[in-house]
Amino acid sequence: MTKAEILRKEIKKNYRSVRKFAMEMGIPYSTLVTALDRGIEGMAYGTVIRMCEKLNLNPVDFSALDRDASLGAHLLENRVMQYYLKLNQTGRDKVLEMMEDYTALDKYKAKGSKKSSKQTQSE
Repeated sequence: MTKAEILRKEIKKNYRSVRKFAMEMGIPYSTLVTALDRGIEGMAYGTVIRMCEKLNLNPVDFSALDRDASLGAHLLENRVMQYYLKLNQTGRDKVLEMMEDYTALDKYKAKGSKKSSKQTQSE
């Protein structure tokens, strides 16, 4: 299935019509239809990203994103993993060790994960 076909399917699933989605996005209907018919390669990158964000699709492979995670979070996670995979085993071990150290500090913990370091060590 091409990216344009995936987009069309997701648009119809979420908005029931391409026209309604075009209006929602502020894209001329004829432009969107042409892109879906001929392929999205000619569309502006920013427009494709906005469409993917609206449809909750990964702009790289057009796979579905988790409904409760933002596009930015997925892109950041992907970037972190790409860097991690470039490391040798020693580098990977060091990064994981550093991450473990940072997660033990309240200053660096994500909101909602305020376990004390004593609780983490006892688990």
